[in-house]
Amino acid sequence: MNPRVFVLALSTFSFGSSAFIFAGLLESMAVDLGVSTGAVGQLQTAYVLTSALAGPPLAMLLGRRERKAVLLTALGAAVVFSLFCMFAANFSQLLVLRAILGGIAALAGPAASTMAASLVPPERRGSAMATVMGGMTIAFLLGIPLGSVVGAAFGWRSTFALSALLSVIAFAAVAVFIPRVEAPAPVRGGKLAIGVAAPLWAATFLAFGANMTISTYIAPIIRLQTGITGAGVGAFQLVIGVGSFVGLWLGGRSADRGKGGLSVALGFLALAVGAGLHELELLGGAPEGAATYAVVCLAILIAATALFSIMPVVQTRLVEALPTAAPLALALNGSAASFGQGLGGGLGGAMLTNYSAPALTTAAMAVAVIGAIFWAATSGRVKQVAAA
Repeated sequence: MNPRVFVLALSTFSFGSSAFIFAGLLESMAVDLGVSTGAVGQLQTAYVLTSALAGPPLAMLLGRRERKAVLLTALGAAVVFSLFCMFAANFSQLLVLRAILGGIAALAGPAASTMAASLVPPERRGSAMATVMGGMTIAFLLGIPLGSVVGAAFGWRSTFALSALLSVIAFAAVAVFIPRVEAPAPVRGGKLAIGVAAPLWAATFLAFGANMTISTYIAPIIRLQTGITGAGVGAFQLVIGVGSFVGLWLGGRSADRGKGGLSVALGFLALAVGAGLHELELLGGAPEGAATYAVVCLAILIAATALFSIMPVVQTRLVEALPTAAPLALALNGSAASFGQGLGGGLGGAMLTNYSAPALTTAAMAVAVIGAIFWAATSGRVKQVAAA
């Protein structure tokens, strides 16, 4: 693998960490900002929804620009607005700044992936793009837990300083080690077959929605389950990173072997199981102590593995079924993922604020079951339409 691809992965690691870097500190932020925990969760919702809305039009607007310049612009802007977040005077200011950061993040992913594909031989492009996307996985494994530790030690505002520092490191690495990468020649005649793509986008939307209903509010859930707060939450968040690596490996192998349909169905059911284990623990289903920690870790591991096992299958089917329109199809799939994260943040916040934590996990189970039913009903038709 070209070492420059790993440099590009630093950019997705930076933005992946930024998206949820304060996830372990929602309750302390709520107290300091004078709002509810559910309201603070909407800071993540604003980020991902803006990214979802801005991604496709920005990709079309800047599609002919030199890729390195686009990526450096995004990283530089991320530094500035992360520091603005650090000094935000109130919740409203922070909400607007997070929305702007989401739009900035929408620039980075397509630029980094395109650059990675151009830096390796054609037969290595899939691995190169997967490596770049792996930066997001490492963010769950290292960046987000590190944010919890730093925030617990120095206050929640320090997490935005950490986010800015990660962007500075990525900016410097890209500026020094990555060459200019011109945009490829336009491809004519590509059409987006909605009959094939829409069910796949919907699967992505529902998978992220089910997962993020819980993951957005993992800190208060863990506190209710175990009594652990602050830096201790980071230890549980490490399990998300482990599960994402396992899920990517399982999903990739399943897609390669032509068994992706079953993998996605099992993934949705596993998301429901993970949410059910969380609810079992919230209702006092396991003895206190080590058994409680084991159940919580297992629930987090199952959910993360399930989500990331679904994604390679969906992306592979989009590329195989829509080769001439694959870039736009994948960009819109990224928007579907962001909208799903927004669904999870909004739904989870509503359940936590108006009802209870068990209501939140019940909502997550419901979304996962809907996803399983939807996939069972549509996956066969998708293959038929694609073949036609």
